[in-house]
Amino acid sequence: MKPGDYASGEAAIGRSRRADLVFARGGGRSALIRQTVPYPFHVTKPFALDRDRPDLATLYLQSASGGIYRGDKLDLSLAVKAGAAVHVTSQAATVVHDTGAYPARQTTALDVGENAFAALTLDPLVMFPGSALEVPTVVRLARGALAIVADGVAWHDFKALGRPFASLKAETLVHGPDGGLLVCDRSTVAGEELLGPRSLLGPVAAAYGSAMLLGPADRLPSASAIETTLDGLACWAGASALPHGAGLGVRMIAANGGAVTRAVEALFALGVEAMLGFAPARRPK
Repeated sequence: MKPGDYASGEAAIGRSRRADLVFARGGGRSALIRQTVPYPFHVTKPFALDRDRPDLATLYLQSASGGIYRGDKLDLSLAVKAGAAVHVTSQAATVVHDTGAYPARQTTALDVGENAFAALTLDPLVMFPGSALEVPTVVRLARGALAIVADGVAWHDFKALGRPFASLKAETLVHGPDGGLLVCDRSTVAGEELLGPRSLLGPVAAAYGSAMLLGPADRLPSASAIETTLDGLACWAGASALPHGAGLGVRMIAANGGAVTRAVEALFALGVEAMLGFAPARRPK
């Protein structure tokens, strides 16, 4: 289906689209063996960017529609089969437009197979005035799986009228090999709580991010290394152990979305070096 085939006006509100990506290991590489990518999703071909680990596939996920709009229900399912290694990232920030009375929803399901590695590191969402978004994420880890999940959010009042975004609700659930719940992380914030000198995050903050590095402690960077590295990138960061030995959780606060983007890139590099044993090449964007 092409964009021109979609309904317009009230009939277009509440469109639902689902993208499915499946990676598997074969021939010394991690191959994209199945993809269903309807508009507004768009993906590049997988790239092998790391000379030390050509089996690590990097895929860029993009929006072809200019962002997220009122009533959108966008689902991403990413499966990384046993032994494969995959990094999915975005090419740029994603704008969330004014949703009015129809909040948008963007869900992600990440399944990581036995002894597989998956990283999902997305550029920040940019919340425009009046936008409301729900972002539920479910991660399922098989035995020996390693994963990095990171994202961020910034807000922009492009007319400088003091209009906040409406709300952002996020939930991340992590399940272990037996299906049991390891981590449940929920947050809800109203845009008005982040405006001006009384902002919950402080008067200079205009972006924040969160990340999880999932795996055993001996395959993770130290919390102090994470905090020191991210603090050096003008991003106030805190890292601590997740429940049930699931890994490390990281929180980031910054003056703008660019700082969060750089922090997530650095966090990915730290995670890959600890988990896979090499320093990854920078992902061009």
